[in-house]
Amino acid sequence: MSENKSNKDDIESTQNDVEVNLEVEASEVNDQQSNDVEVNLEVETSEVNDKQSNEVEDAPEVELSTEDRLQQELDAKDDKYLRLFAEFENFKRRTSKERMELFKTASQDVMQAMLPVLDDFDRALLQIKKSEDKSLVEGIDLINTKLRETLIHRGLEVMSVKEGDVFDSELHEAITQVPSPSEDMKGKIVDVIEKGYTLGDKIIRYPKVVTGK
Repeated sequence: MSENKSNKDDIESTQNDVEVNLEVEASEVNDQQSNDVEVNLEVETSEVNDKQSNEVEDAPEVELSTEDRLQQELDAKDDKYLRLFAEFENFKRRTSKERMELFKTASQDVMQAMLPVLDDFDRALLQIKKSEDKSLVEGIDLINTKLRETLIHRGLEVMSVKEGDVFDSELHEAITQVPSPSEDMKGKIVDVIEKGYTLGDKIIRYPKVVTGK
């Protein structure tokens, strides 16, 4: 009796071991199948992506119509022309300004060099007018007038300054002060020593004056 019971226990133990082994093998099979499915899915997904990429690369470029292509070329030429035109306009303005500045500077240098000559002319006329030779006086005065008119046409003008004008440090150069001959001459110009000149709107020599104090 005891021996039969022992055999029965051995049979049950063997059945349990078989069931455990079957479960382990089934689990391993399921895991392997799951891994195989995942690998297959990854391979298929990669193949699909590669195929789509190749299709995109192999897709033909959209050809522009003749009208569109000509319009693009025309737009490019218009843009290039506008850029060149703008650059040329800037170049003209720049060179014109530089040329005007050059002429102005050169003219100013010449005019300033002529001022001492005009001063000498003024002094010479004062002495010549004392002469009794009227034809000589008229001839020199004519030359002086012609010279000054020529310079005036070039923009040179004498500054209007006379005795009794209020002294202005922005327009006059005071070389000295003397006692004013009268009370109303204080702070005013008593004498003009040297004429002042303007060239256009610019003062190129300030008049030298004596003021009363």
